[in-house]
Amino acid sequence: MEIWNNPACSKCATARETLDAAQVPYRLRPYLDRPPTAAELVDVLRRLGMAPWEACRLGEPVAAELGLADWPRDDTSVERWIAAMVEHPELIQRPILLLDDGGAVIGRTPEALDTAVAQSRVTRPKAL
Repeated sequence: MEIWNNPACSKCATARETLDAAQVPYRLRPYLDRPPTAAELVDVLRRLGMAPWEACRLGEPVAAELGLADWPRDDTSVERWIAAMVEHPELIQRPILLLDDGGAVIGRTPEALDTAVAQSRVTRPKAL
């Protein structure tokens, strides 16, 4: 599993603590320092089953600066949203947990973290 992690985020800390307690191995991706490419973000959104505006942090100061609240939310605006999120990775919702089975969840709730832990147990080989 890979976690798109912001070390200053309490939700990211909770995700790490939950996975550590469940002994689920993971890799951290400091996505603010290593922003995703547009192709990576498109893939993650597909895995999440979300449109870009659904995985965007509209409360961030840069969202207000860009006027994101007024941007259209339709198929013709997807590339514009993705470009903004790649250029300003702080807009990307966090933490995103990329599951080894090809799925993904935004780990902001205990239920989402429970899903990630349960799924990791399904895909992780049993110890001999």
